[in-house]
Amino acid sequence: MEQLAFFEIPSPCIGICQTDARGYCKGCMRSREERFGWLNLSNAEKENVIRLCKDRKRRLAYAAFKQKQQAQQAATTVLSQQNQQLDFDADSSADIDLSDFSLD
Repeated sequence: MEQLAFFEIPSPCIGICQTDARGYCKGCMRSREERFGWLNLSNAEKENVIRLCKDRKRRLAYAAFKQKQQAQQAATTVLSQQNQQLDFDADSSADIDLSDFSLD
């Protein structure tokens, strides 16, 4: 038996109505069927859709985090390789003549 709700569950739409490559809204993460059928869903179905949207958003955020982390690791690797290619002699300072240098 479905529990009675005193208030209607509002649409999770935030006004960014564009779809991503997988067909989910970029704003609320609902599928096309979930968006167009929202008014015909029961409150239990609406709660389930909202739960699914939260899961989708969480997975998307995690994927973005992993992608950023991999990009940072790649950049660190490149910098590390560039630093290894630089050849600094510790004795090269002996070749520099600082006799006429002053801080005045």
